[in-house]
Formats: sequence, structure tokens, C-alpha cells
Amino acid sequence: MLKFPALIAPENDGILGRQIAFFAAFILPIYKLLELPSILARFTGGDLLLPALLQYLFQTGVLLALLFAASRSETPLFERLEKKLGKWTAPVYLFYVLYFLFAAVLPLLDLDKFVYAAFYDTSPTFFSFIFFFLISAYVCARGIKTLGRIADLSLFLFLVPFVSLLVMSLVEADASNLLPIFQHRFEHTVSAFTYTTPHFSDAILLLPLIGNLRYQKGDCKKIALGYGLGGVFTILFLGVFYGVYSTIAAREHYAFAKIAQYFPALTVIGRIDLLLVYLLCIVLFIYTATPLHFATDLTTRVCGGKRRVWFSAAFNLGALLFTLFCNQHYNAIYTLFGEYLFPVFWVFADLLPLALLLFTLKTTKKKEREYA
Repeated sequence: MLKFPALIAPENDGILGRQIAFFAAFILPIYKLLELPSILARFTGGDLLLPALLQYLFQTGVLLALLFAASRSETPLFERLEKKLGKWTAPVYLFYVLYFLFAAVLPLLDLDKFVYAAFYDTSPTFFSFIFFFLISAYVCARGIKTLGRIADLSLFLFLVPFVSLLVMSLVEADASNLLPIFQHRFEHTVSAFTYTTPHFSDAILLLPLIGNLRYQKGDCKKIALGYGLGGVFTILFLGVFYGVYSTIAAREHYAFAKIAQYFPALTVIGRIDLLLVYLLCIVLFIYTATPLHFATDLTTRVCGGKRRVWFSAAFNLGALLFTLFCNQHYNAIYTLFGEYLFPVFWVFADLLPLALLLFTLKTTKKKEREYA
């Protein structure tokens, strides 16, 4: 039977339920504030809140199932998984390495286009995007606890600029733009639901954190509340966004960089809203690096905990080359994912992880039977 070292080295052990809750509340929503609002508006107009709400309900159900599995033993989920699967653990981990690389495609392309469109007045150089991959490579080279520390910081990096931009946007927002509700046929909502599936596969991005959590009382409630708070942020943003742009919302890409641009004071003091956008971009960088981080983690684990830096460099170099050479095919790749590949997310990000419910035996109860 193969034995795997802990995904977190002993000195890095200690991911906390609070940190996972912060990750769910302040990091997961950021990608949904970029291209998602215009996509939902294109399919459903003022009914864009409905498919988003359905997605959140679906993901909440998956997340609660994973949290239930984590709460049923003092031993982390990944340790139980390795003991149960034995020699099959390596293929499972490598399979999910491929999944996380697959899940990184759209965030990388979106970030690439967003950075060039929002921050460059002239045509950017060929290597302008390398700075992100230097940050990503550093984050990937660190342990899981690094994401926990970043999650703690995200409370300020996300909340302050997000609330500020939202308040500045309320001046021009008109809630009546969302009325009447249910003005589009339900089939449009279904189309929006399926097309935006890659944006809402959240439970799988929390699984590597939950899988290394030594569950303590109350952690389930904290994480669930954190994810619910992130959902409130997203729904609120979508409502304000459509309230500002109404029927032209489908053409307004990179939503959080534009939503506050009509704030009256900006004509006097300048575009200070961009400072808030820069802060949110730090969180966006971390979100985009997260699938690459998890791919690095699992590969390192399979290889005995060695060469993490090399795996980080390899994955990020590959991601850089992919982005540079495939960004011109952005529309085709987005259509491929949204119209044809969304079942991949349902199966491998939502359904297969539910198999962890098989590992719900309380460790303490098992020991009591052994000593009886």
C-alpha cells in the first residue's frame, strides 16, 4: 500500500475553519464580478438574479454534503481517503490535477483580457502578463496554509473596495430596471444556468481546504455562513449592475471595473475608483492562482512531498504559454466550455466529490468498539 505524506507539512499544519469561511466569502465571489454579469444579462436580461440564485442553491447543497463528511471524524478527509483507497489514491489525485488545470482555463483567459483592457491605454507588450505568473508561482510553491493566511487578509482586500464601489454605484442604479420579474422564458434561465456552470463550481475549490481541516465544533456553520455571505455579495452586485446598465448590460464586460464610473464626484477628483479596482485585482490574482495551487499540491503529494517548487514552475510556465497563444481564441474556448463542456463540472466537481460521504464514520466511535 502506498503511503502519502501529509498534504500540509507539519510546520504548515493548521488550516482553520475561519480561514475557509473567509476564502468562501471574500475570494470565491471575485471571479463572478468580472464577466459573469454580462453573460447572465445576455441570456436573461433583468432576470439575471434567478440563474445565479439557482446556482448558489445547487452549490450550497454540495458544500453542505462535504462539510457533513468532514464533521464525522476528527481525522481530516484526505487522510481517511488515503487509508481507504490505498494504491488507488495516486490515480485519483492525478485525475484531479488534470481537473484543476482544466478549471483554470477560463479564469486565466478572463484575467488576461481584463488586465489588458482595464490597465493599458496603449497596446501591451507580449510579456506584460508575466507579473501575474510570478505571483502565482510563489503562491503555488507555498503550502495550503498560505491560502489560509491570504484568506484572512482578503477580509480587508475584498470587503473595503467592494462595499465602496457598490455604494458609489448606487447613485446611478435604478431598481425598476429589474422589473417585471420573470419577463423571460424559463428556458433562457436554464441556458444561463448551464452556460455559467464554470463560474459557479465553488464546492470543489473549497474541497482541498476542507479535506485538510481537522474539524472542530462550529466549523461547518462558519464555512456555510461564509459561502452564503459570498452569495449575498454576488447577488447584490448583479442587481446593482443591472440597475446601472439595464438593457446595455450584456455589452458591459469586466463589470467591477466599470460599475462605479458614473459616480458624480469622479468628474472632480478623478478616477479614484480605479484604486479600489486595483485592490480587488489582488484578490482576483489569488483566485486565478488557486486551481494551479491545488494542482501543485496534489502532484507534490503523489511524488512524496518533493520538488514542489519545480511543479509550481512547470504548471505556471505551461499556463503562461497557454494564455499567450490561446487568448486569440477566447470566444471559441468560452463557447466550448459554456455550451458543451459544462457537464464535466457537474460530474467531476459536484457529483464525484460526494463519494466522500462514504467516509463519515466517527473515529471516536470506532475506537470505542475496538476497546469494547
